[in-house]
Amino acid sequence: MATTKWTLDPTHSELQFKVKHLMITTVTGNLKSFTAELTSEGDEFEQAEISFNGDISSLDTGNTDRDNHLKSGDFFDAEQFPAMSFKSSSMEKDGDDYILKGDLTIKGETKPVKLTAEFGGIATDPWGNTKAGFTLSGKINRNDFGLTWNAALETGGVMVSEEVRILGELQFVKQA
Repeated sequence: MATTKWTLDPTHSELQFKVKHLMITTVTGNLKSFTAELTSEGDEFEQAEISFNGDISSLDTGNTDRDNHLKSGDFFDAEQFPAMSFKSSSMEKDGDDYILKGDLTIKGETKPVKLTAEFGGIATDPWGNTKAGFTLSGKINRNDFGLTWNAALETGGVMVSEEVRILGELQFVKQA
């Protein structure tokens, strides 16, 4: 079977993170600028290879002050570490979906992660492009990546949870 290359369709893709604030509500952020490539055997995605690169300066939570704090040395240190990346080590079938494992690098720290990739299917758009869709989900501990800033609360607990949920809607375009 022939190797097939798929590139991210950024117009129809999004990547979000969600983290608890004050342990009572969830703040959502987006990575506005990122790229991804997928290499598969034909239209079969088991054992596909996936790589991702995200621009830290494109982080957006809808609040400029919070965004600037996230990009500062307290969190991502975007000046010294302008990108985050992911490189898959395996993509295994799990029913109709996949378990995606690989190495995530944030702020110079590389750690293994496991994500669920819900397969949405393959479709042809009105212009003849073949596309594949995935809904990505998973969790990481931000402390594993050196994102350790926090503040203790008078009532107990901390301002920002360690757990970060990752959610993505990814559409890939099959390359000729």
